[in-house]
Amino acid sequence: MTYEELVEKVTKYYEGASAKRVDEHVAIQVNVEGEAEGAFYIEIANNFIDVQPFEYFDRDVMVVTTAEVLSNIADGKLSVNDAYADGKLRAVAGDAAKVLALTAIEVKKAKKTAAKKTTAKTATKTTAKKTTTKAAAKKAEPAKAEVKAEVKAEVKTEVKAEAKKTEPAKTATKTTAKKTTAKKTTK
Repeated sequence: MTYEELVEKVTKYYEGASAKRVDEHVAIQVNVEGEAEGAFYIEIANNFIDVQPFEYFDRDVMVVTTAEVLSNIADGKLSVNDAYADGKLRAVAGDAAKVLALTAIEVKKAKKTAAKKTTAKTATKTTAKKTTTKAAAKKAEPAKAEVKAEVKAEVKTEVKAEAKKTEPAKTATKTTAKKTTAKKTTK
């Protein structure tokens, strides 16, 4: 896959998507490593999502990933949450919490239609299998929901922890500056 093909795929993925749950302007620069290497940005503002093949110097956050990860996200095989939690999508500069804005975007799924002709015997067997599969899926759904909730909570906790790590450094610098000013004033 080339860089241009990748940007086009991501653009199509977000085409028609809704960002109504994102209540602030977010600019994310995506740096792609390896195959299809390059940079592009995703800008979210006023329920509009814009993907452009340029670097975004006034970005909120810069993330690094691979073409394969982005392709899997666009194909619906991988969620942004899972990619971030697994370290496949890494925030390397800026406000890491802004990456979570991507999870708030509601992407429209393409409808898949497949017309298959089956005989009465095959249809009966398929119905029996589906009933069994549906029962197993219903049992697994609560577990999946719990795992997703746990991953979301862990990601949010990690992002908050990273933000707190940077805050004390800023406070310490301000305190040192105040002490220096106070010493000069007393002399």
